[in-house]
Amino acid sequence: MAEPTPRRNEPRLRPAPLLFEPAQVAADPEHFFDLESIDDPRALLSRATELTQAFRAAADRAVEFQAIAAAQLADPRRFDRLTPADIAARAEWTEDYAKKMVEFGRDLMRGVEGPGHVDPV
Repeated sequence: MAEPTPRRNEPRLRPAPLLFEPAQVAADPEHFFDLESIDDPRALLSRATELTQAFRAAADRAVEFQAIAAAQLADPRRFDRLTPADIAARAEWTEDYAKKMVEFGRDLMRGVEGPGHVDPV
C-alpha cells in the first residue's frame, strides 16, 4: 500500500528522478529504466525500490491535480461548469467517484487536510 502523500504543511520527499528513456530503448518491452542491466541484486533492489517510490509519489501527485481540475470544472461560478457526470465521462470515472474527486479537490484548494479528511483514492 502506498504511503499517503505529504500535505501542504509537510515537506515533500524527493523521489528518485524518473528519467525519460530514448524512444528506441523504450520500444523494447524487456527494457525498463535500465533495470535489466543491473546484475547486483542489492543494487537492483535499491533502484527498483527508488522507482517504485517515485511512481507512487507521481501517481499521488497526479491524483491531487486531477481532483483540483475536477473541482475547478464543477465550480458553480463558472458559466461553462461541468456536471459530475460530464467530469466522469471525460476522466473515465464513475459519477460517484467524480463527486468524491470534486469534493477532494475543493478541500485541497481550501487547504483542508485535517484528520477527518479522506483521500478518495
